[in-house]
Amino acid sequence: MRTTILGSTTLAVAATLALTQLAPASADSIGVTDPKDLAHGADLRSVQVEHKARTIVVTTTHTDLRESFRSGSSGAVYLDTDPTDPGPEHVFVGGYFVGTDYQLLTTDGFGNGSWGEPVEGSYAMRIDYDAEHARMRISRAALGSPDEVRVAVKVAGSRPDGSNTRRDWLGEPRSFTEWVSSPVVE
Repeated sequence: MRTTILGSTTLAVAATLALTQLAPASADSIGVTDPKDLAHGADLRSVQVEHKARTIVVTTTHTDLRESFRSGSSGAVYLDTDPTDPGPEHVFVGGYFVGTDYQLLTTDGFGNGSWGEPVEGSYAMRIDYDAEHARMRISRAALGSPDEVRVAVKVAGSRPDGSNTRRDWLGEPRSFTEWVSSPVVE
């Protein structure tokens, strides 16, 4: 397991994200907003996907993201890299509180039971509590250097009284963003 790296990294996320993608699907990045629908610090508000020449960067924005383990805040970013196979091939999972871990895994679906082996390669997650962002950077090589990628995002957290866990998906459960193409096709 990897330890979460904390810092005050400044992340640029457009203030005017639309309810749909911001750029054509052939662009190298998109942004999608999510309604305020979870009374918890893990409430997902937006996701930005950047498909760069050497990395894929997924930045999630939250409402009232908290450092405390009592929040139980965590997330799973499902990555679909194969347009011929309808589900995700990878999942980036991790906690959003201080001292937690993260890992990039293979997957053959959305349930925890479908998660496979850890992926070899370069990837990292940074949490910025002031900006309320979780930023995941994954080398394209770790994902097989895909020409395009799309994501589905699920976050969760415990209620303040610890009674149960609440979940929030970007859009409908198990739904993906539009495809984001690499600016450089190898």
